[in-house]
Amino acid sequence: MGIADDFVLIVVAGFVGALGARALRLPLLVGYVAAGIAVGPHTAGPTVIHFEDIEFLAEVGVALLLFALGLEVSLRDLRPVRRIALIGGPIQIVLTALFGAGVAMAITGMPRSDAAWFGAMVALSSTMVVLKVLATTGTTTTLASRVMVGLLVVQDLAVVPMLIVLPQLGRGGEVWAGVAGAAGVAALFLLGMVFVGTRVLPSLLRRVGRLESRELFLIAVVAAGVGIGSVAYQLGLSFAIGAFVAGMVLSESELSHQALADIGPLRDVFGLLFFVTVGMLFDPAYALTHAREVVVLVVAIVTGKALICGLLARVFGYGNLAHWIVGLGLSQIGEFSFVLARAGRAGQFIGDDTYNLALTCTVLSMALSPVVFPGLLPVARAWVRRRRRASPRPLGEPPLPVLEDHVVVAGFGRTGHAVVDALQRAGVPFAVIDLHHETVTRAIDEGVPALWGDVGHEDILRAAGIVHARMLVLAVPDWKSISLGIERARQISPRVFVVARAVAAKHIADLRTLRVDAVVQPEFEGGVEMVRRALTLLNRSGDEIDYLTGELRHTLYEPAPSTRP
Repeated sequence: MGIADDFVLIVVAGFVGALGARALRLPLLVGYVAAGIAVGPHTAGPTVIHFEDIEFLAEVGVALLLFALGLEVSLRDLRPVRRIALIGGPIQIVLTALFGAGVAMAITGMPRSDAAWFGAMVALSSTMVVLKVLATTGTTTTLASRVMVGLLVVQDLAVVPMLIVLPQLGRGGEVWAGVAGAAGVAALFLLGMVFVGTRVLPSLLRRVGRLESRELFLIAVVAAGVGIGSVAYQLGLSFAIGAFVAGMVLSESELSHQALADIGPLRDVFGLLFFVTVGMLFDPAYALTHAREVVVLVVAIVTGKALICGLLARVFGYGNLAHWIVGLGLSQIGEFSFVLARAGRAGQFIGDDTYNLALTCTVLSMALSPVVFPGLLPVARAWVRRRRRASPRPLGEPPLPVLEDHVVVAGFGRTGHAVVDALQRAGVPFAVIDLHHETVTRAIDEGVPALWGDVGHEDILRAAGIVHARMLVLAVPDWKSISLGIERARQISPRVFVVARAVAAKHIADLRTLRVDAVVQPEFEGGVEMVRRALTLLNRSGDEIDYLTGELRHTLYEPAPSTRP
């Protein structure tokens, strides 16, 4: 079967590696890299044969990773911590890159050109690891967490200019001319994308969205990402850079959340291919024969990055131990260092020793991070309590007011519209999710905070603020969306109140199994209201009407056997 056998081997090995990483409470990508080592040419056992073909698919994985990153990046995300992110972020990158390069040359005697690439890799922290740790510890809204997220966004953005500048460093005296040429082409490409991307691409995707076909929308999103990436490649830029720019263009539109939700599974599959191929290039014998250098370098990098990031946060006014949390939280080397390492090796800008050393240090630092960070927060809180020192900016307080104790309303049809109208009259904050693009457009025109997307997707729920929401009202008429939305919401925010619509009577028992707080079946409620109106016209007393309608409602909602399709 050729490449099909290799693909099956990679996916199965990646799955086993991910299970092992999950059991050890490590990031899944560590398991993917370990799987790549297991099926690579440097270890015994099953081995991938058609490596070049797999590498091509991995290139697509890199592009989709950066495209998804572009969809997530927005200048709005930097506003709460824009000063340290936009000013301190570049400073942190430069200082950490210089530190990483200097340490590598001092400890290993690495050549200066290789050290420049290595320092750039060290400057990046792991967005995946940090966000996963923050979500696990429930600290996504703390001041320190907001600072870390802001710095991570800037670091991820820096990958793009790094991919442009670093390859030019090996050209000796022509470096500045090469950098200027690459920057000029990139500037023209970006200007073209600003025009085409803001006027043509969103309009095209809106038209596709109005067709109400999830499959067509997914295809259109992928076509936009890889198509623009191909244009960038033809201009002499990176395929991945083009995909990143495409994501950035879409990030400011109302389409971004649904695009990210739809492309997520595809991105994850191709991302698995990328991380497995990274592991396949890794030589375990190198780590064993250079164990002392690796350990010393990892300790130096983690300590140095913690000090640089922590002190930088302190200089920008973040005290109360928030600066140390920022420092240790960003002390690991990130997943996008794999992108730089692979680009450097593919272009023969770095040697095999530098590549293996960077990969080994990255994996080890990422494995340490989920262990160090969760134990840091209790220590920090205990230290603050012991010192009893008030702070104008407490550790757990967001830098700017955020939407809290609001209601997330899924579905903006007749039922959802009635719920929103009542919430507005009561002065209760809310956010609306609806899958129909035209409905969301009308809602936004009416001044309703609305989000286009599927309530069954985790990214959409998070974008609507489900983490801080008090209640989720599921008024959509689709049973699968309701059940999946409940499961996702409970995973993200177990304590959120859930009021769900029973599309049919047979779903009432299923909703109770899903532990919803209140079930509403529209036909039942319509019947109860008709009985109430009839008894009122018959001049029955209010107490009698309440008793009879209560009995009727109890009978209608009596638990029935589950018949979930």
